[in-house]
Amino acid sequence: MAPAGDMTMLNAAINAGADAVYFGADKLNMRATAKNFTIENLAVVAALCKESGVKTYLTLNTIVFEDEIAEAEEVVAAAKKAGIDRIICWDLAVAELCNKYEIPFCISTQSSISNSLSASIYKKLGAVRVVLARECSLEEIKKIRANTDLEIEAFVHGAMCIAVSGRCFMSHHLFGKSANRGECVQPCRREYEIYDESIDKSLLMGDEYILSPKDLCTIEFIDKLIESGIDSFKIEGRKRSPEYVAKVVSVYRRAIDLYFEGKLTTEIKKQFLTELEEVYNRGFSSGFYFDTPSANEYAEIYGSKATTRKEYVGKVINYFKKPKVAHILLETGKFKRGDELLIIGDSTGVVELKVEDILKDEVKIEEAVKGDEVTMLCEGLIRPKDSVYIKKHIVTDKTL
Repeated sequence: MAPAGDMTMLNAAINAGADAVYFGADKLNMRATAKNFTIENLAVVAALCKESGVKTYLTLNTIVFEDEIAEAEEVVAAAKKAGIDRIICWDLAVAELCNKYEIPFCISTQSSISNSLSASIYKKLGAVRVVLARECSLEEIKKIRANTDLEIEAFVHGAMCIAVSGRCFMSHHLFGKSANRGECVQPCRREYEIYDESIDKSLLMGDEYILSPKDLCTIEFIDKLIESGIDSFKIEGRKRSPEYVAKVVSVYRRAIDLYFEGKLTTEIKKQFLTELEEVYNRGFSSGFYFDTPSANEYAEIYGSKATTRKEYVGKVINYFKKPKVAHILLETGKFKRGDELLIIGDSTGVVELKVEDILKDEVKIEEAVKGDEVTMLCEGLIRPKDSVYIKKHIVTDKTL
């Protein structure tokens, strides 16, 4: 199950091999500051996903105040009419509205479901799936699986929160932006210091960001999660980039497929881990799957440790489907043979390609520069006005 914050991310997820996508409307979801969709275009999203055989999950997972019940009902009714497959919720008012409109619902991780008895209570209320608390270990998940026939979903990749199941009040207290309303500004990700007023001195709190955990990454033990009986693997990241979605979904898709083919080796897992390091991450952790995270599970920097970054170079002028040729205008920068490009657009999603022959006025050139119009082979289906980026590898101590 892949995140989608807009149409570009949605198409990136579909093209990368997602079985399902989750997304918010512009109301009452836990990523209020993401681009999100509107209730008016839910039908377009549902139709696009159905055409690709991808299930749709609408997040309606904030707490709901008394004067917002009518608003919540408006979203549920719109989802039903649009043909959305399921709703992910936390507030039981939303669950009751889902029952009223006969649309299946799943209980969000915010409910901290950590045992089969809790799952059975939600089943009585009509839930078809529970998203387990991120604090559950692999052994605990196996026990829950053995004692419930409800579908089980668990996170396999993406941001972790220092608070239990993400229920945090830090952003609310400091900035008036509640995490439980999808407005978190993530003050926990910053560097902090201890101040002693009596001596007027302060100290930084170590070399790590002690309120900012590393990102969850399960690629090295994805086989164990498959064998535990989890029904749905969730990737976090509705506020991250389209190339993040494309890369992460692609890696986990290939890993799962290789497992069922009996071809998922330790060496391949390591290659997949290197791919995942290319896109946004705060360093990687196994989360709570094997034990409570230790002191070295906190981020070491503010922001991303990604080993690549993208730089805008131009736009697609045209794409010729039969010969699979892209016509590109360079508006800034340059690229040469052997470079890697990302082509990104609303309908295209993300297409990644390695530059082979570059033609300018039907003549091969080694390098294209600002102002050039060039053509090249491109296997992926792209479209006019798509943005073109060069993917640059960042030299780190690890790569030296």
